[in-house]
This record gives sequence, C-alpha cells and structure tokens, in this order.
Amino acid sequence: MAAAGAEAAAVAAEEEKRLPEGDPESEGDSEDEGDSDSSGDGEDEEKENEAEIQRLEEQLSINAFDYNCHLDLIKLLRQEGELIKLRRARQKMSELFPLTEEIWLDWLKDEIKMASESSEREKVYELFERAVKDYICPEIWLEYAQYSIGGIGQEGGIERVRSIFERALTAVGLHVTKGTALWEAYREFENAILETAQPAPGSVPSPEQQQVLCSQLEKIHTLFRRQLGIPLLDMEASYAEYEEWSEDPIPETIIKSYKKALQQLEKCKPYEEALLGAETPKLAEYQAYIDFEMKAGDPARIQLIYERALAENCLVPDLWARYNQYLDRQLKVKELVLSAHDRAVRNCPWTVGLWIRYLLALERHRVDHGTISEMFEKALNAGFIQATDYVEIWQAYLDYLRRRVDFTQDSSKELEELRSAFARAVEYLKQEVEERFSESGDPSCTIMQNWARVEARLCNNMQKARELWDNIMTKGNAKYANMWLEYYNLERAHGDTQHCRKALHRAVQCTSDYPEHVCEVLLTLERIEGTLEDWDAAVQKTENRLARVNEQRAKAAEKEAALAKQEEEKAEQRKQARAEKKASKKAKKTRIGDKRKADDDDDEWGQEEEAEQPNKRHKGDGDGELLEEDMEVEMGLFGRSGPEKPANQKEKASTSRRDIPKVLHDSSKDHLTVFVSNLAYNMAEPEVKLKELFEGCGEVAEVRPVFSNKGTFRGYCYVEFKEEKSAQQALSLDRKVVEGRPMFVSPCVDKNKNPDFKVFRYSTTLEKHKLFISGLPFSCTKEELEAVCKAHGNVKDIRLVTNRAGKPKGLAYVEYENEAQASQAVLKMDGLVVKEHTIKVAISNPPLRKLPDRAEAGRAPQFAVPRQPYGARGKGRTQLSLMPRALQRQSHPGAKAENGMVQNSPATSSKPPSEEPKKMSNADFAKMLLKK
Repeated sequence: MAAAGAEAAAVAAEEEKRLPEGDPESEGDSEDEGDSDSSGDGEDEEKENEAEIQRLEEQLSINAFDYNCHLDLIKLLRQEGELIKLRRARQKMSELFPLTEEIWLDWLKDEIKMASESSEREKVYELFERAVKDYICPEIWLEYAQYSIGGIGQEGGIERVRSIFERALTAVGLHVTKGTALWEAYREFENAILETAQPAPGSVPSPEQQQVLCSQLEKIHTLFRRQLGIPLLDMEASYAEYEEWSEDPIPETIIKSYKKALQQLEKCKPYEEALLGAETPKLAEYQAYIDFEMKAGDPARIQLIYERALAENCLVPDLWARYNQYLDRQLKVKELVLSAHDRAVRNCPWTVGLWIRYLLALERHRVDHGTISEMFEKALNAGFIQATDYVEIWQAYLDYLRRRVDFTQDSSKELEELRSAFARAVEYLKQEVEERFSESGDPSCTIMQNWARVEARLCNNMQKARELWDNIMTKGNAKYANMWLEYYNLERAHGDTQHCRKALHRAVQCTSDYPEHVCEVLLTLERIEGTLEDWDAAVQKTENRLARVNEQRAKAAEKEAALAKQEEEKAEQRKQARAEKKASKKAKKTRIGDKRKADDDDDEWGQEEEAEQPNKRHKGDGDGELLEEDMEVEMGLFGRSGPEKPANQKEKASTSRRDIPKVLHDSSKDHLTVFVSNLAYNMAEPEVKLKELFEGCGEVAEVRPVFSNKGTFRGYCYVEFKEEKSAQQALSLDRKVVEGRPMFVSPCVDKNKNPDFKVFRYSTTLEKHKLFISGLPFSCTKEELEAVCKAHGNVKDIRLVTNRAGKPKGLAYVEYENEAQASQAVLKMDGLVVKEHTIKVAISNPPLRKLPDRAEAGRAPQFAVPRQPYGARGKGRTQLSLMPRALQRQSHPGAKAENGMVQNSPATSSKPPSEEPKKMSNADFAKMLLKK
C-alpha cells in the first residue's frame, strides 16, 4: 500500500504543476516582478478583457448556440482567473454542445487543482463521467484512471480504480495506437498493489498472505494475456516484458493468440499509416478503415473506429447517420444507441435527419412520452436552414403520436393530443416557418392530407376530412388534377357517391393542368353508377370545359407564335442595324484613292492606277516609299505594322514583330499548353511579362501572345511548357491579379472538337457551409468583409466577385468551416448594414443556367465556311483592297487560322489556266501598280 500511496502522491504533485493560466497566485507573482509601468499596462489590459467578457456574455444571451463565442468567453475567463464564472461558462457550453478533448482536459485539470476535500473529489468524478460520454478519448480515460488512484485510501478506493480501468479498456483498450498506454498503466497499478502485499524480508507469509499474493499475481498474468490477444502497436515489447516478468513459460494458447493478433495488426497497419500521413479531416482514410472493420465484423472494433472518426469529424452529419444506423440495426443496446443519437444532434443540430432518427430510436427503446416530446421541442429550436426541414420533423413527430393512439376507442387522451398536434403543426408552418423563409415548406399541404386520411380512415370522421380538403384546395391547389384525384379516392374509399360526384364536378371546373384526365374519371364514375340525367350532365360539363380549354390553348399558342415572330423580327432588325453600322464605319475609313475614275473604258487596270497615283504622290518624294507608307502588311497572329515612324517606339515594336517567324499551333501539344486571357491590352512586352509569371510553375517552352492587325496586344496568349505537370500547376494561377485585372488561365482545348467544354472552378450546386452575400458597397475590401464574418465562425475563404476588368460587383462568397457556423452567420448577418449598404445573406445555391435553344441551334448552317487568312478574327475592319476588281479572285480555301496562327497556302510555280492563279502578296501588287 505504501508504493501505491507514493504513486498517488506523485500524481497529485504532477497535477499541482498544471496550474491554469489565470491562477491568482501565479498572477500575483508576476505582478510583484513587474514595475509600475507594466502594472499600468496590466490594468488597461484587464479593463479591456472585462469589457470583452461582458460583450461576449451579452451576445450569448441573444444567441446561446454561438459556439465560437463560448470558446472566446472561456478563454478570457481562464486568462483572468475568474474560476467561478469560468465554471459557469463551461457548464452552459457543455449543456448545448459536446466538448472537445482539449476543453475537457483543461476543465478537469482546473477542477482537480481546487478539489481537496472528499466531497469536492466526488464532483470531479462526476465531471469525468460527463467527459467520457462526449467522445471516446484515450487521454481523458487515462487521466480519469490516474486521478482515481489518488483516492485509493478511501473506502473501496482500490475497487473503484479497477472499475475505472476496466471501463477504460472496454472503451479504448482496442485502440491500435493509444490502447497500449492504458494497459501499461493498469498493470503498473496492479504491480504497485502486489508490492504492498509482499511480506517483510525474512518473514514467512501466512496462508492468508500467500492467497492474496497468488490472487494478485493471477490478476497481472490475466492482464498480460488479455493485452497480448489484441492487435496493438509495440505489442512485441509487451510480449518480451511478459516473458521477463513471468517465472513460468508462456502457455501455448497465449502464444497462438499473440501470433494471431500480430497478423491482424499487420492488416491494420496500412490503415493506421494512412491516417498518420493524411491531413484533416481524413474522411476518406477513416471510411476505408471502417469498411475494413465492417468486413471483419467485430462490433467492438467497428464501434471504436467510428468513434475515432467522429472525434476528428464531429460536424459531419453523414458520418453520424451511418454510425447511428449501424448501432440501430446491429448492436441495439439502449444506452449505447441513445447516447450516440444524443451526441449526433448536439454536434449537428441543423440536420433534420439526425433528429428524426433520434425520435425513432427513443420510440424504439420505449422511452417515456414526456422525454420524446421534450426532444421534439428541442428539435424545433435547433435552427434548420430549410423550410422543408420543419415539415419533415413535424411529420415524424405526428407519426409517433399517431402510433400511440388506440383507434378502437371513440375518444382518448392520445387522440386529442394527436389532433391538437396536427392543428399546431399547420399553424406553426403558416406563422413561424413562413415568416422566416417566406414559404411554409409544404405547398402541397401533406400534413393536412395526412390529417384528413387519419380522420377518414381511422376515426370515421369524413365531415372533418372534407373540411380539411376544402382548406387544402383554398391554398392554391385547386388547379392541380392530382390533388382532386387524391380527394376523390378518399371519398370513394370512405365517403359516398354524392360527394364523389360533387368533387369531380368541381375538379372539372377548376383543374388547369390535366383537365382531360379529370373529365375521364367523371365519365367513368357516371358510366358505372350514374343515372341518364347524371350522364348527360357529365357529358355536357366535360364537353363545355374541354372546349374552353382548347380555345384557351389555341389563344395561348397564337400569342406565343406572335411573340416568337416579334422576337425574330427584333433579331432581324438588330442584325440589320449591326450590318448598317458596320458598313457606315467601313465607308468612313474608305480612302480617297478608292474613288476610281472612269475616263478610260478600254483598260480597267489603268483606271485603278490613275485613280490611286495622284493621292499618294503628294505625301512624299518617291513612289515606292509612298506606297510602303500606306501599305499594311499581314502578319497573322502578330498583326500588321503601320507606316514606319522611327521616332515612335510603338511603331518600332510593331515593325519588329514582322521579323518573328510564324509558328503554327500544334494541337498535339495542347496538354502542355494553357490559354491565358483577360489581360490588359496595354501590357508592355507580354512575352517577357508572362514568361516571368509562369516560370514558377515549370520551364516555359514558348509564350505566344496574340496581336491585332495593327500590331496591338489583344489581351490573350498561349503559354507552352516543357512538361505536362507544369501546365497543370499553371492552372492554379487562374484569377491572379495582373496589372489590375484578374488573369484567366484555362486548359488549351479546341472548342470545335469539344463544343461542350467549360471551365469553371467554383461549385454551382447547394453548399450549406458557404454564404452568398449581395448588396455590398463596391469599396468593401476582402479584409473588411472578413472582419464582419469571422465574428460568427471560422472563415476558410472569401471571394469577392468582380467583372472582367477586376472591378467589384458588390457580391461575395464566404466559406465557413461547417454548416452550423454558416447557418448562424445567415441569421446574424442578413439585413446587416455595411457602409450604409444593407446586405443580403443566404446559403450559396446558384440557380441553374438556361440551356441553349435547341431549335435555334438546329437552324445553324450545316457546312462550315473555311476561315480566311486575315488574322485571328478574319478580315480586319480597316483593311483596304489594293487589287483591281477585274483581278480579284477567291482566296485559297485551304488557308486556315488556328489559335491565331495563319497557315500560308502552298503556292506552285506553274498551274494550268483552269486553275486558280497564284496568290499575290502586297509587295507584288506594289510592283504592278508602280510599273509604267
């Protein structure tokens, strides 16, 4: 007993070293060491902390489910040493949320330090019991067991320690990487007890002492044998320790069990190594481990790996749902199942599916009605993020209440409670939910439909059912045929023919989606059960109704055709206006030399020559020089150069591009190439600038900027790398701001071969952890928005939406760590005023983009016209024809511009007269025009 007491004293001494940060004594020591200036600074800091504590407490009084606010408050109180307030704050947080391992360990260490009397130790035991229920954490269990050793001097202290160790082994003794520490601590405790039971040196033990020694030795043997049968890391060392400790040879059965455990450990090692090497949240690695254990089929190991995964991913609803489903269907242990469900809804209160499963589990395990009703009320206050979630939770609770009713009795307390709940549900959706979401979430009135079915089928109260259906139809459902047929079927099953006929007559009059179907059902009813008068009335009513419907449809078709015609006319007008505008611009740029004289009717070439020569000669001294000044030389991707002006650097740069060899785009290198667009048109030396920018991704083989016919940069280019991985890495530079504009980087893909190829890096579906914010002032920066958003949770990313010029559009996307923080941010930030602008905040759920009209696509030409070799976008608008009309020929159809590179058509030295003549360059035209 002396050794055990010494160990307990050592543990207590170790705990004394672990003082909280805000311990008053430690603070007093630090104050004594400081001077008056530091004391003044400390007082200012203390006042600031007190103000912040007050602010956090007020915020929690408004929204008690603000997780981060709880954490900040606890941190400040611990720093200030406000132990009473700190205990109260931790208590409130633990009632709402399961606490993490770190929070529990800090709390426990603070309480252990203050616990001196036995009554206070009991409170610490109670706190440990609460801690081990939140998550399965080996560290907390080990701390619990070590703390209990300090109480072995009390009555039943040793048995209490053993009980805690046994529970710890049951909970985490199978933990492959951390279970060994618990087994070793348990053995050390038992060895300490063995030392106290040893007789004094030189004395002979009595029979009672000998029995105690044998019993204690057997306990240690049993612990060794149990541990060696479990696959744990470093189990070889445990086996060697057992060989050294045991005086007898290890039994063969233990050796076999040990070898089997070693084999199982080898199977587990790849999964454990994957977890060690993976980054948070490790969901894929844990799921693979879970699948492995599920195939093995050991319930204890399956439960443990699920618990390990949840300890690191406690805010993943799907993981909780799978775990709870396994417990519900396989283990079916009440305490275990209900505990898991309770922790699930406390971690993910916004997930309605977890609440529904919890209610079903409570009912399945026959929990009292008061507890289930209380849990349902908590679910209503959980803050779901969709209106339909409230419909689902109400329906689940109403199903439970319906199963409690004994419908063989005409009236009962349970039946009245069910009817009251139905009425409350309808009113709740109408007021609470519709006020918050601007919709009830139940447009088809499914809850009222179920209420009507219960009244008709189970209570034989068709009058109430008809009242409910009448209410349903007044909520905008009278135009739907399926709603009337639901009511009709209920009347056929539990009502009478008269009400069936009445319902169908109203349906014929009101239905607008499928009136033919309703008319057919009415005629079928009268054919089977009606009189001649009923038949005639039904035929007349259906014919009149269908005639009106057909007339309305014809009018609607005519209106739609007229609108389509108007749209076509408007489109034609816009097309004509564009053509006229283009023609007027071209006419303005037509040179005076293009006005040809008609003096000589014999030679058209002479007419062209005489018309152009006088207009050029007054500009310079030489004919050749004059022509070269007015001449524009086609340069394909690298554009044209204007008149040579040595004093103008821009013209020099343009002229220098003529000397760059023309490079054809090789589509076989698309996997090595990225397409860069949305660059500034005035970017100087884009080749040099972009090469420096992309060299960080890998060795750049070539940068091919695209220039206009005038030699100006067009804002996009192609960057080719030596390796494919470099091109993939370059895609990460997408949206990088370059000279004030977001640069777009995308894979190089031929749209002609892949017309459906789209590049968009952001999700276009519902993301419950991401917010969409609109109405922001254009001057709002990313840092300013982050300062507003981080008060409601941990912000992972913020994206301000800009136009192609990089100017803000007043929109932003804010990504939080989880759905809970995002939902809280919506509640707190929607309608907030930022720089005199009221912002709107919602969960990110972009609308679907409209698909292109197939009909219009079908009207496109079937045969593509080859592009002419006039640069990246065809013939330049300012290009003038220098060839006389008499000599104009169709350009070579084989010339093709691809990705801005112009391929010269092959020219042959001699062709038959029937073939197209050789294509002439601008220089050839100059020689012909100046030739006398």
